[in-house]
Amino acid sequence: MVKKSMIVVFALMMGFGLLNESKAQTYATGIGLRAGVSNGLTVKHFIQSNVALEGILHSRWRGLVLTGLYEVHKDIREVRGLRWFYGGGAHIGSWNSGNTVKRDYSGTTIVGIDGIIGLDFKFADAPINLSLDYKPAFNIINDAGFWGDEVALSIRFTF
Repeated sequence: MVKKSMIVVFALMMGFGLLNESKAQTYATGIGLRAGVSNGLTVKHFIQSNVALEGILHSRWRGLVLTGLYEVHKDIREVRGLRWFYGGGAHIGSWNSGNTVKRDYSGTTIVGIDGIIGLDFKFADAPINLSLDYKPAFNIINDAGFWGDEVALSIRFTF
């Protein structure tokens, strides 16, 4: 049930990103892959020139987690196309057996809050965006506690 809901939410976010005509300084929407401690899909859409919404659907401990983030981007004037960003949001997901330090769950739903800080680079002559970020999380429901190991590289096709 949770997995189906996450897929529906992700599809809606992608559809919203394609329909909204808001333009950012360097790109409006980016869709791609995220690789790091957990791997998955990422969609980033700018709602203002320096504010983006990002949705991440990623796997972790034989489960799926959906994360929604609000991000503020700031230019790094010395390098064309490079910005740094920060923000926060929340996640919901499901982890399966053998997923946690306790290792006694057969499956559990998790809910928590996330922070994010990173670098975002858009190539000037190609529809490609690279993003390197650190995304710590705090689970509130099930496996409560701080998870500070999430570092990832995202590669997106932009339009």
